[in-house]
Amino acid sequence: MISYPREDERRRMVEGQIEARGIRDPRVLAAMRAVPRHLFIPPPYDRAAYEDNPLPIGSGQTISQPFIVALMTELLDLKPSDRVLEIGAGSGYQAAVLAQIAMTVITIERVPAVAALARKNLEGLTITNVEIHEGDGTLGYPEKAPFDAIMVTAATPEVPEPLMSQLDEGGRLVAPVGSREVQELIKVVRVKGTFQRSYHGGVRFVPLIGRHGWEGAL
Repeated sequence: MISYPREDERRRMVEGQIEARGIRDPRVLAAMRAVPRHLFIPPPYDRAAYEDNPLPIGSGQTISQPFIVALMTELLDLKPSDRVLEIGAGSGYQAAVLAQIAMTVITIERVPAVAALARKNLEGLTITNVEIHEGDGTLGYPEKAPFDAIMVTAATPEVPEPLMSQLDEGGRLVAPVGSREVQELIKVVRVKGTFQRSYHGGVRFVPLIGRHGWEGAL
């Protein structure tokens, strides 16, 4: 595995912010240690890359705090053969973490400049199992559905129906659902055509804009 600068900071981040708060999946912990978060954050904010805070990445978007990235990844319960759909690429960090565990990650980003940033970051790290597409993430990506796992990295008033329909049998979906100001992290599992929900605490994300997100809810 390629070694990147600031390894000690990543190790301390995992020990103090992630393991200490209950994340146990060794694959998630290894991925969080491996991916250099500071390379996904523009200066001068990259200096705070390993603190437990969200940070701006430009175009009004943010990178989630490390604990939330780890929690959402663990909730997906990924297997090495899984095909994952991510809604909201951001700077590509979450996709890079998912790509350490899953076989394939398809990520949808509606802001062209942000999609270009994610593409540049992932290519710079030679991560080859992530596809980045520009478009309305609330529509999912039916061309390659169904998916074993779906992650929504922006706040939605309800899980978009197209995403539910693109979840495979036994598939897992994780999303922040609620108002624009505060949401609850939910996990949905598709079991014999039904959708079973569980709830995993309060979070705060930027809004998911699209036909089945806040734009459609206005």
